[in-house]
Amino acid sequence: MHIAIVAPARPLTPALAEGISAIAAGFPSLALHIHPQCFLSDGHFAGPDAARAAALIEVANDPAIDAIWFARGGYGSNRLLAQVIDALGPAAMGKTYLGYSDAGFLLGALYARGIGRPVHAPMPGDLARADGVRAVRRTLGWLAGGDGDALEPGLGARPAAAFNLTILASLAGTRWLPDLTGHELLIEEVSEPLYRVDRMLFQLAHMAALRGIASVRLGRVTDIVPNDPPWGEPLAAMVARWCAELGVPYAGQADIGHDADNKLVPFGLAAIR
Repeated sequence: MHIAIVAPARPLTPALAEGISAIAAGFPSLALHIHPQCFLSDGHFAGPDAARAAALIEVANDPAIDAIWFARGGYGSNRLLAQVIDALGPAAMGKTYLGYSDAGFLLGALYARGIGRPVHAPMPGDLARADGVRAVRRTLGWLAGGDGDALEPGLGARPAAAFNLTILASLAGTRWLPDLTGHELLIEEVSEPLYRVDRMLFQLAHMAALRGIASVRLGRVTDIVPNDPPWGEPLAAMVARWCAELGVPYAGQADIGHDADNKLVPFGLAAIR
C-alpha cells in the first residue's frame, strides 16, 4: 500500500518526518511518500493555500497512491475545500483519507461528496506527543491490516462519524457538512473553556441538519481552559442535557481525543474497508 503524507494545515518538521519514516519501515507492506509541501512555511501554514491545495490534489488524483494521511492539525484545511474537492477525479474515489482535528474539515467534505473513505485517525504530527509512537503505529497498523484493536471499541452495526466539536460547529450551515442521518456521532475537544463547549453543543442541538442522527458519544475533552467562576456541571451531564434538547440518546463515552490513545473511526460502517 502506498501512503502519501500532505500538510493541509501546519507543516511537519524534518525530525518528525524522519521519525515517521523510521516507524513506517517496520511495516513492510506500507510505502510512505512524504510530499515536499509538508516542509513549506508561510506564516501559520505549510505553504500558501495554493501550494497546499495543489499538493493534496496531486496525490489524490495519483492512481499509484492508495491512502492520504494528513500530516497534522492546527488550522488551515477549511481554506482549501473550495479549491480541492471539485478538482478530485476518479483516482481520488477509491482512496482512504486519514486524520482528525482540523483535518475534520476535509474528512467531512469528502464524506459529504461520497469521495473515498474518510477515517478519523492519529496523524504523523502525533509523534510529538508523549507516547506518540503508539498513536502513529495504531494508524499504520490498521492500514497494514494487522491491528484489529485500532478501531474505537464502541463501533458496531450503525454507521458512525467522529469530529472535533469546534470543527463540526464550523461546518454548520455550509455545503461541506455531510448528511449524518442514522449515524452515531462521536465528538471530542481540546483547549477550550467549558462555556464554549456548552455554546457549541447548543449550536449542534439546534442544527436542523443533525436532527436525524442516531446517538452521540463523548470522547475526551482535554487541556480545558479554566472557567472563572468554576463551571460546575460535569461534562457528561452537559452533553446529555443538549442531547435531550436535540432529541437523541446520549450513548456514553468514546475512546477518541487529542491524545496518544485516540482510536480510529472510519466514517460510515467500520466493517467496510
